[in-house]
Amino acid sequence: MTKQDVVLEVKNVTLRFGGLVAVNDLSMSVPEGGIMGLIGPNGAGKTTVFNVITGFYKPTAGSVAFMGRPLTGLPPHEVCRAGLSRTFQNIRLFHNETVLENVMIGAYVRQKGTWWQNLIPFAFPGAAREEREIRASSLELLSRLGLVAQADAVASSLPYGAQRRLEIARALATCPRFLLLDEPAAGMNPQESLELLNFIRRLRTEFNLTILLIEHDMKVVMGVCEHIWVLDQGILIAEGSPGDIKTNPQVIEAYLGQDAHS
Repeated sequence: MTKQDVVLEVKNVTLRFGGLVAVNDLSMSVPEGGIMGLIGPNGAGKTTVFNVITGFYKPTAGSVAFMGRPLTGLPPHEVCRAGLSRTFQNIRLFHNETVLENVMIGAYVRQKGTWWQNLIPFAFPGAAREEREIRASSLELLSRLGLVAQADAVASSLPYGAQRRLEIARALATCPRFLLLDEPAAGMNPQESLELLNFIRRLRTEFNLTILLIEHDMKVVMGVCEHIWVLDQGILIAEGSPGDIKTNPQVIEAYLGQDAHS
């Protein structure tokens, strides 16, 4: 991997909460256009790493850079504007808003006008035009992800799998270059998990994305990821290809179990 290939650089990141070291001297170099995995047992620090990358936590030490731009210390909305977007382990939709409104909320991170200008469109025609464009692009996005028929439905009325896709649609509405997926297969049955493999590959191709995912479903991880980092108690214990990780004795002992390579 050359320096020119690296799009996200996590360098010597440590995060402490009082006496607890949640992430300990973590370094990761994520290449552009890859589908990468971050795995480990519960409490390993995986979501904490996502929170550091996306600005929810400021690291105690170390740095994060995206496409050469320092992100350390930026608030989440500025990280999002820089080109990174994410989903969450527990679905975080605006459950009482419509499917379309949820996606439009994602697009507002790049909106030039302000919400109050939309209240008096005759005085601010540019803001009204931008609102129409956001609505149209959001509907197109829903169409591409197979949700346009539910555009006017309340988000909470969607089945679980569709809510997962809606959360991804909202993330895509921010026009990201880098997408972080936190346990996208959580709660899915085996058939849905299999469909997710193709869906993630499609996202990368159609939206020109680099993807980093946290996942416990090893069929998903081994089936879609090209490179994997393994955390245990906040420490990076291994990284490599799916084949390397599957047969790594330290990873088997800490996480995968003795039958992982059978």
